Amino acid sequence: MTKKYYVYIIQSKEGYKFTGMTENLEQRLSQNVNKSLSFWTKRGTKWEIVYTEEFLDLKKAKEKEEWLKSGIGKEFINRNI
Repeated sequence: MTKKYYVYIIQSKEGYKFTGMTENLEQRLSQNVNKSLSFWTKRGTKWEIVYTEEFLDLKKAKEKEEWLKSGIGKEFINRNI
C-alpha cells in the first residue's frame, strides 16, 4: 500500500486559517478541533477543511506546506481560499 500525505488548510467560523500536513486527514482534523490537543486552533470554532492536496512523496508534501506558510503562499491562500 502506498503512503499518501495531505497538505491541508482549515478555516474557523471566525475566519482564522491553519495550514498543516498529515498522513491521516480525518484524524488530524479531529485533533485540530479538540482544544486540548491543538495549541494553534484553540482560538477558533467550527473548523472546516477548505483546501487539500494529496502527495505520494513526503518531501514534496513538506515543500508544499512550507510554501503555503511563506509570504507568497499566504498571498495565494488569501486570494484563492
